[in-house]
Amino acid sequence: MGLFEREPELATLRDGARRIEEGGRVVTVTGDAGAGKTSLIRAAFGSAPASGPRLLRGLCDPLTTPRPLGPIADALGELDAISRPGGSNVAPGGGATSPLDGEGAFVAAVADRATVLVIEDAQWIDAASVEMLRYLVRRIDALPVLLIVSYRDTVIGVGHPLLPLLGDVARLETASSITMQPLSVASVAAVLAGTGVDPGRAHELTGGNPFYVGEIARHPDQRLPSTIRDAVLASTTALDGDDLETLQLIASAPDALDDRLLPGLGIGLPQLRRLEATGLIVRARRGIAFRHELARLAVLDSAGPGGASLLHRRLLTALEALGSNDYAVLTHHAEAAGDDARTRRYAALAADVATRTGSHSEAVAFLELALAHLGDERTHRRERAEMLELLSTEQYMVSRLPESIASIDAALRLREQLGDREGAAAAHDRRAVVEYYSARRAAAEHHAELAVAASDGTPNGPSARATLAYLAYRRHDLAAARAILLEAEHDDDAPAGPHDDPAAIRFAITEAAAALVEGEPSGRPRLLLRAAQALDRSLDEVGTTAFSNLAAIDIESRRFREAEAVLARSIPLTVERDIPICYQWQTGMRARLHLLRGHWAASAEDASNILDEGSAPLASVWPNLVLGLVELRTSGDDATVSEHLDTAWELALELGESLMILGALAAIAERRWMSGGADARLDEAPAHLGAAASLPGMQWAIGELMVWLARVGRAVDADASGLARIAEPHRLELAGRHAEAAAAWFALGSPFEASLAELHGTDREAAIGALIRLEEMGLDASAARARTLLADRGIEGLPAQRRASTRSNPSGLTNRQLDVARLVAKGLTNAELATSLYISPKTADHHVSAILAKLGLSSRREIARRAAEFGID
Repeated sequence: MGLFEREPELATLRDGARRIEEGGRVVTVTGDAGAGKTSLIRAAFGSAPASGPRLLRGLCDPLTTPRPLGPIADALGELDAISRPGGSNVAPGGGATSPLDGEGAFVAAVADRATVLVIEDAQWIDAASVEMLRYLVRRIDALPVLLIVSYRDTVIGVGHPLLPLLGDVARLETASSITMQPLSVASVAAVLAGTGVDPGRAHELTGGNPFYVGEIARHPDQRLPSTIRDAVLASTTALDGDDLETLQLIASAPDALDDRLLPGLGIGLPQLRRLEATGLIVRARRGIAFRHELARLAVLDSAGPGGASLLHRRLLTALEALGSNDYAVLTHHAEAAGDDARTRRYAALAADVATRTGSHSEAVAFLELALAHLGDERTHRRERAEMLELLSTEQYMVSRLPESIASIDAALRLREQLGDREGAAAAHDRRAVVEYYSARRAAAEHHAELAVAASDGTPNGPSARATLAYLAYRRHDLAAARAILLEAEHDDDAPAGPHDDPAAIRFAITEAAAALVEGEPSGRPRLLLRAAQALDRSLDEVGTTAFSNLAAIDIESRRFREAEAVLARSIPLTVERDIPICYQWQTGMRARLHLLRGHWAASAEDASNILDEGSAPLASVWPNLVLGLVELRTSGDDATVSEHLDTAWELALELGESLMILGALAAIAERRWMSGGADARLDEAPAHLGAAASLPGMQWAIGELMVWLARVGRAVDADASGLARIAEPHRLELAGRHAEAAAAWFALGSPFEASLAELHGTDREAAIGALIRLEEMGLDASAARARTLLADRGIEGLPAQRRASTRSNPSGLTNRQLDVARLVAKGLTNAELATSLYISPKTADHHVSAILAKLGLSSRREIARRAAEFGID
């Protein structure tokens, strides 16, 4: 059947291909099954264009659990076939080119020349492929790539793995979408011309679905079918029993039947020709496939009750005889065959592949499937415990913490039933880590102590002690952390050194972080060294944890440039290696960094992204504080402010970490300064200050809370709270030296804190200047409070409130604009910006124009000259 009513859609696709050298773009093609998405794409580009952009296709298969990186392997396999014409078929299990070398290698391979990359049936895509494509999309402006993604939009619901990619596409200026509409009655009539079938009745029956209409047109002598299944099966009426069974066997292979399976299945050329005459199957790169998924499902359904399982069993046996290592496909057939043992075995192997390729969501699905086929809980207890432990780790990695705890708890019960002391210790150790990220310190320490006790004299002893030491370090009890480390050094089971054992690297990270907290500069290079060692050994979580702690210490110590450099290096790593649990923490810390530097838009952007995706409780403390403070300072919406600050306060108390508790109390005091009224939580401030006074690394948190308490008339006795140990800007303000405090804040790059210090000083001009600066920063609520404060002090002649259009507002820069502004400040041209940020020169020019407008500047030179002032140096 030809294409009808698709001229605008064809023009959109072909125009994108023609303009590919101007910069990449994305087109999404959506519609129900049978709407003609694949037919449209093939009509636009054909299958093997002789000239113009090359065509690469990646297919997503309707497997029970998607094959990790399946469509990426397809696309790279086609790329390999193009570079080696006449190459062999792709073996079951992957393409000739490995997709596992990382996002950068994938983009480099695809974008080395003008390319149309088609990802079909993305409703079945896996999470790892989505991350590969997101990496491509974020750089596509500067690449000669037209990315086309087709999917059934009616099945993309909340939590679907495709949604993050669609969100990125929606923000692109060069993205467009095509929605496949049903055929009109006139087009149905054109398709059915000369068949004698009533087009009105056919349109009513099919709803204008092109596939369904085409099946009716192919069998005009049949009465109008009542279902798509009937329409498809009309093509099989001439087949005998053996041919129909073979067609059903082909239908059992959702990813096509590989040619090399044909001899083992007894399928010969004459039979293939008879089957091809039905018009239902085609020759595809992977082998013999149905020309449409609806046709495949209809034929498979015709096998009747029990028939499908026998077909899948035949295919499974044939794949095993061929030596296939495509464990996702083997799992699919084993489950469909009802073979518990082989489902369990292949699902476990598929999970291992998924873990090694960074497809943690798929690893979770495969492990859950393996467990479901393990049989009665009283049998295979050791194997079940091992699978549950693996599942708990993978669930933790993708930040599914409640499920992770349930899995490790079940594993722990099995280890105890088996009398497996070493296994129980390892389970307690894992439970401690997950409880901590769930913001339940008491439970975390309880399980860590149980792990240490149970692991005495076992190989798991060092790991358990490393966890307990880290928990002590996180509450800044460095003495307790070092005592545990010292005890571990004298343990007979202690690892030889940080090069030799994951536990040793974890010990070294905790020791280096503790040294840096105490002000020892050597802690920084030691942390960087341990991070590199861990990442070299594929201990991704351990390595990124070193970065997380380094960034957190730098931010707390107001070493903004250093923290920014660490996060710029580490956050992409957490994305590349698919570690959402670490990505959430580090992005939350970047939100705090932006807040302290006065970049409200970027700060709120990061914090909202983390909270919107449902982050781990540990990682949501600072984002809640950030959003509460941004809202408090900009609009003053008390309900929103209360929600965020209350959540942060409750989590901080659960974690029992003074840094977070004092940070939450300082935010609560600022809210009290803004709106007045009482807050009983501030009554607890002296006790929390006293608890923090003896801890190292607390000088900034103590000083911040003491200053805010003083501003709301609740000053705490300085000597009792450790005035000598608070940070210099806070100490200066508490001593009444507001101008010096403001100067110190300006030197650090914290314009809000500098303005508040001047506002509370006695210098009239400096206070008025602080008011103007608050307005320029877009902090309308804080500025309104400042006006009231100055008026109450009898200061007259305050300037009129400035309009938003007259403000120079660096705080309004987004994360992307901050990246561009920093490079502009270094003197890069638009062409150099485009190369560095993987965007087109035109997009770079748009960003620079927007930055100049927000900063109220007229030239790039002014951005460079005032970079330090704007916090973009």
